[in-house]
Amino acid sequence: MGSDERSREEPTGSDERSREEPSCSDERSREEPGALMAPPRALITQAAAELLRRLRERHGPLMFHQSGGCCDGSSPMCYPDGEFIVGDRDVLLGVLDGVPVWISAAQFEAWKHTQLLIDTVPGRGGGFSLEAPEGIRFLSRGRAFTPDELTLLEADRPLRGADYAGGRRPSPPAQPVVVAAAADACPVPSGRAATAREQG
Repeated sequence: MGSDERSREEPTGSDERSREEPSCSDERSREEPGALMAPPRALITQAAAELLRRLRERHGPLMFHQSGGCCDGSSPMCYPDGEFIVGDRDVLLGVLDGVPVWISAAQFEAWKHTQLLIDTVPGRGGGFSLEAPEGIRFLSRGRAFTPDELTLLEADRPLRGADYAGGRRPSPPAQPVVVAAAADACPVPSGRAATAREQG
């Protein structure tokens, strides 16, 4: 048999390796694709998400803007989408059940180490927020990000108002943004609550 015939019938060692041995990058691509994703900057409890859906059925598309204080305290204000004018430097914390959550640039600088959790409590909402007549109001809670989470967030800069106006949209969240209850947003208090229930 000539060398030409052998070359057609007998694969070389490099050919065999290329078919049988995946590259290192192939191995990494199959390993826990979401393990190093940045955490959501905003979450919402199930109760708040249900109230949000009721308001959306009544008022159409909605938006949140996290108040910085003054008349409405530090409440998440819920408006019909577009009723509150978003500034070019305002920061998009996330999209919760289809509703964008905005915060001013100055407020973000003060809160950027904190994960915002939108919850509900009994009471009358802020005068301009859509839930005001409902007898239940949105409430901002928060927890401090861990150092590892902050490192991941540094590489995942949020969109600004100018970006959004220009047509840019955030990627879908890698983790769920709706939690059953406020304690579920923080593993340590949640674990303590579960232990307390077991001991009680």
